[in-house]
Amino acid sequence: MLNVDSLTVSYGPLKILDNVSFELQKQQWLMIVGPNGAGKSTVIKAVTQCVPYSGKVTLDGKDIAHIRPHALARSVAVLSQNYHIGYAFTVEEIVSLGRYAWKKGLFAKDGEDIDDRIDHALEITGLKKIRHQSVLTLSGGELQRTFLAQIFAQDPRLLILDEPTNHLDLVYQKQTFELISEWLKQPGRAVISVVHDLSLAKAYGSHALLLNEGHHIASGNSEQVLANDNLSKVYNMDVQLWMQQLLANWQN
Repeated sequence: MLNVDSLTVSYGPLKILDNVSFELQKQQWLMIVGPNGAGKSTVIKAVTQCVPYSGKVTLDGKDIAHIRPHALARSVAVLSQNYHIGYAFTVEEIVSLGRYAWKKGLFAKDGEDIDDRIDHALEITGLKKIRHQSVLTLSGGELQRTFLAQIFAQDPRLLILDEPTNHLDLVYQKQTFELISEWLKQPGRAVISVVHDLSLAKAYGSHALLLNEGHHIASGNSEQVLANDNLSKVYNMDVQLWMQQLLANWQN
């Protein structure tokens, strides 16, 4: 589905990513992990054409740099960790923007199929009761679910998450990852997530990409990539022991 070959990103003399390669197949959930400054979010920015890079990124064999933004939005969607809203749009209006990429023309009218997709997105994210509420009145968790519903209405094949629950309470973290896990069960879909929490990476990721200081350390099956030997070298500590010590505080 997605192939990233020799991805390199530099800002002047500073090299943020150095020759990073990985691939993503349908039905896979790839977790991008690594310490601060590893280049995790830069991978996302490059794949979504937000920063210049060298190397090649292809989606279904097509160079993503040559896909028009409108067409790319039908296949790829991004959920960030922060959204800044300056206008009193309703929840439903924000969600309906997810269908923009599928409109045939600027003045094309929305049909029943579009309305059904918006209703379904509101339903599965638990937002139907507040669909007419201004997004300026929402909590952080409700706002994040609103933009997740927008993505569900957009109906992409590849969902990219840049630390989407980093600032959310535990209940909203769980809700978000469970909703995405259900979404991924539909045929032909895949997910990439940047995460700091290694527990979330192990719990939900089928595959992982481990980075350190812009370098590819390991990629592939999450159990193999997130092995203690790999993590300990990157984080300079016994990660497994630390996690077990934390877990022990919840036992008995």
